[in-house]
Amino acid sequence: MSLLAILGIAVGLAMDAFAVSLGIGLKQCRVSTRTTVRLAWHFGLFQFFMPILGWLAGLTFARWITGVDHWIAFGLLAVIGGKMIYEALWGDEEKRAEKDATRGMSLVVLSVATSIDALAVGLSFALLGVQIWYPAVIIGIVAFAFTAVGLHLGCRFGALLGKRMEIVGGLILIGIGVNILVEHLF
Repeated sequence: MSLLAILGIAVGLAMDAFAVSLGIGLKQCRVSTRTTVRLAWHFGLFQFFMPILGWLAGLTFARWITGVDHWIAFGLLAVIGGKMIYEALWGDEEKRAEKDATRGMSLVVLSVATSIDALAVGLSFALLGVQIWYPAVIIGIVAFAFTAVGLHLGCRFGALLGKRMEIVGGLILIGIGVNILVEHLF
């Protein structure tokens, strides 16, 4: 898998973390370096580990589904991207806004919630025979950076950009899924 495809996937996956951090920045509007590092570290760490877990799970049953692996990868990425777009357009904003995501269990829950999509991407990587360590590091670093930037942009532009960035992330993941399907079929 090319670096450009990995970066596209990483950016697509980071859009959830970016949108959540925009919301947190919008809500708090005074963000310290400590808060930024804490949130970005957790989001990046979970985005790093989830693809690895998905990849390990995928290795277990990859040999049974190698004939349709590209369809499964496409389906997973299309569903994840579609879910992101759906949540951006019709999701419950109040549920996102009512938690202090920079501390305690809320931080862990949001870290898992923003990285669940990466689990499915890791599964797709296993089905496609892609080694996981390099993509996982890239995904984690991109999520860290997007979270830090999103937190600070949230104070200024959060309400304007949040939903649009989730839609862009969803479209990127769907596009990569289509690309995988086209490469395997033609």
